[in-house]
Amino acid sequence: MFKKRRFLGYFGIYLRGIAMGAADVVPGVSGGTIAFISGIYEELLNTIKAFNLSSLKSIRREGVFSFWRKVNGTFILALFLGIGSSVVTLVNVINGILVQEGQTGEKIGLWSFFFGLIIASVIYVAKQIKGWSYKEIIGLLVGGILAYYITIAQVSENSESIVFLFFAGALAISAMILPGISGSFILILLGAYQPVMKAIMDFIATIKQGEYGELLTVSIPLVVFALGCVIGLLSFSRVLSFLFKNYEKITLATLTGFMIGSLNKIWPWKEIVDTRISSEGKIIPTVTSNISPSEFESMYAMDSFIPYAIGFSVLGFGLVFGIEFIGNKFKNEN
Repeated sequence: MFKKRRFLGYFGIYLRGIAMGAADVVPGVSGGTIAFISGIYEELLNTIKAFNLSSLKSIRREGVFSFWRKVNGTFILALFLGIGSSVVTLVNVINGILVQEGQTGEKIGLWSFFFGLIIASVIYVAKQIKGWSYKEIIGLLVGGILAYYITIAQVSENSESIVFLFFAGALAISAMILPGISGSFILILLGAYQPVMKAIMDFIATIKQGEYGELLTVSIPLVVFALGCVIGLLSFSRVLSFLFKNYEKITLATLTGFMIGSLNKIWPWKEIVDTRISSEGKIIPTVTSNISPSEFESMYAMDSFIPYAIGFSVLGFGLVFGIEFIGNKFKNEN
């Protein structure tokens, strides 16, 4: 049985959805991390798991309102409204920064913000493990090595095949609900990030321009991708729910390792090793390597924006504990 909330409680869920949506747009950051530190992670898994054949059959027997209560409908609606509004609002801003040619202060600021956020998240999740044993240490190492390997894996060429987008959605959403594993970065590795971002921006632009006759055409890639996400979400949430129920400490340790390993991807100062030309004619980095701020200055003959980076890192670090505070505030909301 899921907890009941008043309006303020569901507004808190909506705000957490906004934070999750912002995180999921950025390669290297996971919305699952935000869900975990804000105290709704297990409820989210259990809510997704509640969508099954039995609950669907209950619509006919007991009515829509009974089904809505069984699947924690108001919770998931508030959360997804937050995620959706965040993605629609921020996708152009964040994607615009990420696809800027060359090295910019905006890129360093963005990566620094999320670097601080992930470090704080590591501290937060590790604190939840009461009593470390060799099993938790092994889980930490395995998670860290796996996440690090994912960050250095070869990026695939972009593909806009409908079938490909379906499977990319299923795989990416599985990563998105894992704290420490970025669904957006999985999309980059698969070569699906730019097609998905382009599909979202085309959809938004079509609505803004009032070209409703084109809406069905531009919606097809998004609908197929969303169907893949739904299938992946319903399947993988059951696996995660089982792990949390039976192996909570090892699972938390592994997730902590995932977040530590993902730091390699979001280090702010990078050398651009290889690039490609986007469909808009922009030069997009495909392979980068981490360098120190001093190496960055000598390599690119520009400022490394260290004060800027520190400020945004502190902001990201503090945001985690702000989200934790909000999570605790609404935790017992009836």
